[in-house]
Amino acid sequence: HAAGIPTPPTWATESPAEAERIVVREAAAGRAVVVKPLFGSQGKGLALAGWVNGAYQALPPLATPLYGGMAYLQRYLPPVSEPGFDWRVLVIGGQAVGAMRRVSRHWVHNIAQGARAERQPLTPELAELAERATAALGLDYAGVDLMAARLGPQGPTDLQVLEVNGVAAWQGLQQVMDQPLAPLIVNDLIDRNLFERYGDVQALMRPILRHRILLNFQAESDKLKADDLLQKIIDSMPVPKE
Repeated sequence: HAAGIPTPPTWATESPAEAERIVVREAAAGRAVVVKPLFGSQGKGLALAGWVNGAYQALPPLATPLYGGMAYLQRYLPPVSEPGFDWRVLVIGGQAVGAMRRVSRHWVHNIAQGARAERQPLTPELAELAERATAALGLDYAGVDLMAARLGPQGPTDLQVLEVNGVAAWQGLQQVMDQPLAPLIVNDLIDRNLFERYGDVQALMRPILRHRILLNFQAESDKLKADDLLQKIIDSMPVPKE
């Protein structure tokens, strides 16, 4: 909010009593909150509390390894359509390079939790908001999750930033984009001289990117591995002049 980024109201507290007061207050207004792990990925560990499906749902136990005693709460945005959806926008080098719509009948829209990836044009509104949210956190690379708060006459409106993921997976996005994403990431690192030597890029590409590569049926039938594809990318990259 301080950076002017539209987001649902969000709270973080180590006080169980304060967390419970927040949930009760939201429930009294007929709202739910999303309980998030402070360190999470792929939609794991998300839970709803407050007014859920017509009844009060208490907070899950916070003194667990999952939550670490921290209540990280965000007001739940109900879907504006059925099935519901959100957007993931990938930002590389401060520039939005692609987007997808993640569709699911469940309230969690992560691809790893069963959501379906659909093609989504990178509209100026999505790109501008994702880039601003990334810059507000001082990041160069991020996956920005956005959701519409309302459905207007022209379609979804009142976009809200749900999360900015500094270590964003992009297998789902790659499924609905024609442009390979791995070279964009590598070229950005090289263009901005983030490594002292070209060899640094070659050495770090595999451990950084291999788990982000999703092989299709043809690649698997040819017995290719992620490292094989990364080596092809390395071989195709021009060696910078000293």
